[in-house]
Amino acid sequence: MLLSEILRMATKAILNHKLRSILTLVGIIAGVASIIGVMTGISVIQSTIEGELSVLGTTVFQVQKWAAGGPLSEEERRKIMRRRPTTVEHADAIREKVSTVTLVGPELWDFGHVLKYRDIQTEPNLTICGGTPEYAPNNTHYVELGRNLSHEDVKVGRAVVVIGYAAANKLFPWTDPINKIVKLDGRKFKVVGVFGEKKSAMGGNFDNYVLLPITRFKRIYGDRNNFGNERSVNITVRAKSPELVADAIAETRAVMRRERGLQSHEEDDFTIFTNDSQIKAFNNTTAGIKAGAFVIGIVALIVAGIGIMNIMLVSVTERTREIGLRKSIGAKRRNILFQFLLEAIILSNIGGLIGVLIGFALGNLVTIFTGFDITIPINWALIGLLFCTAVGLIFGMWPAYKASMMNPIESLRFE
Repeated sequence: MLLSEILRMATKAILNHKLRSILTLVGIIAGVASIIGVMTGISVIQSTIEGELSVLGTTVFQVQKWAAGGPLSEEERRKIMRRRPTTVEHADAIREKVSTVTLVGPELWDFGHVLKYRDIQTEPNLTICGGTPEYAPNNTHYVELGRNLSHEDVKVGRAVVVIGYAAANKLFPWTDPINKIVKLDGRKFKVVGVFGEKKSAMGGNFDNYVLLPITRFKRIYGDRNNFGNERSVNITVRAKSPELVADAIAETRAVMRRERGLQSHEEDDFTIFTNDSQIKAFNNTTAGIKAGAFVIGIVALIVAGIGIMNIMLVSVTERTREIGLRKSIGAKRRNILFQFLLEAIILSNIGGLIGVLIGFALGNLVTIFTGFDITIPINWALIGLLFCTAVGLIFGMWPAYKASMMNPIESLRFE
């Protein structure tokens, strides 16, 4: 018997029992939709976060007091809080003593500030960064209008700022902001540059911030933050080439340990991280969610598979005379086996395809309420359909085998 003929008969049998087929599909649809929905949602968030975590260039890593990201226990959090701050002097030591790096930029950050021009001002949620000329290339955030900070600005602590795209649009909707005088927390600064737009779908302050010389920052805001804690410098370091990143990290670590007086038996009291380490931390955080969704989906598919097997057994019983008739006119056991097995696989994959489409829709609901981009994880769709094929094959095997082993004479006598 030709494959096309077996496929036609299997499809006809499914269509002849529409209600039964639909009820059988519900379990498959629920199982696949639960897996694909969660995986799609995570993929949407993950692709956005990975893009935003990649703010550091491919050859750039960061040295700081704080952890790179990921969940921390209370004990770990307290341990990090007790670390000594990293300083501008540490950045100077890296610049002077590490031969594999080219740009080293210390940064100090603070939040909740106001920038004003005449009678227009930003909301009190402005982020300020005390930095150096290395800030822009090391953070892949470049000046679009005017100029970047200069080393002379930093050396003498000039009252100049480079403002973010959002802040510039707020204060200067119709005016060229370059060389205008603004007030940062009531203090006068000259605008020397404007950064290009760098949107954040996660609600970050990539565009709503101000860069000023780190020396000026320390002069105004001091060495302690509003909570009385000593400020700790974030140090961005650029290796001379991608091939030298590992060597640069190793050399930087050695210099930092020496500068901080750590003995060989003492662990690092600072953190070095790259884009990859941040992304890895996020993936580790979502691994449990992915595993949970996968387990729930598999359980749902197994339950649906049992439903398919029951329905197929009922179908075999109902079609006993048909099976006997086909065998009496020459159909072989393998033809009967293949037909019923194909029915189970087709039924399972129809449910799987519907489940994939519903899962994609559910997973991308998050894009309606955020600035995230729509994501279609094709790899998970293929995995879902492969599982559906396996479910149809495994749970359809017994009914198909039972049908193929029927005695044609007894089957014809069946009432």
